[in-house]
Amino acid sequence: MNDVTEPVSATLAERAKRTLGKRNLVFIGLMGAGKSAIGRLTAQALGVPFVDSDHEIERVSRMTVSDLFATYGEEEFRALEARVLKRLLRSGPRVVSTGGGAYINERSRRHIKKGGLTIWLNAELDVLWERVNKRDTRPLLKTENPKQTLENLMRARYPIYAEADLTVLSRDVKKEAMVEEVLAAVADHQKA
Repeated sequence: MNDVTEPVSATLAERAKRTLGKRNLVFIGLMGAGKSAIGRLTAQALGVPFVDSDHEIERVSRMTVSDLFATYGEEEFRALEARVLKRLLRSGPRVVSTGGGAYINERSRRHIKKGGLTIWLNAELDVLWERVNKRDTRPLLKTENPKQTLENLMRARYPIYAEADLTVLSRDVKKEAMVEEVLAAVADHQKA
């Protein structure tokens, strides 16, 4: 038997977990890409804890992300986000979903790259818009033309998201199918 060949009994999740080792799996991407939903299901499949960094920020600050933005502004929010991410990524393995701007912030990006394997859920504008326009909880979309704002964010952020270790296209398919694609991408990733 070839040493490189996986045993037939190894499931995709087991292979992905072996590839991940003690590293964290960190989901990045724009709001509405599915980082939290797919991240949570991926964590379940891997049998590791799941943490949503925005929820952790809200827990430690006792404020919503929207309230933090309104009260302190984006710069202060990003500083808090970087501190929370640094703490969350100190140990693993776990699955972490980040806010859409986390990977854009240079300090947070350093913590994320150091603390885990990054996976970008890349989605097209229409998919994102369909998902985010139903709620008004997105502080960056509280503009005169939120769809144009979302498109502008895509143009600005996608080149930076492209630095991720892995990319999976987020689209309107069953969440379980997305999780399988994520697990396959992780399982097939060569450790650097």
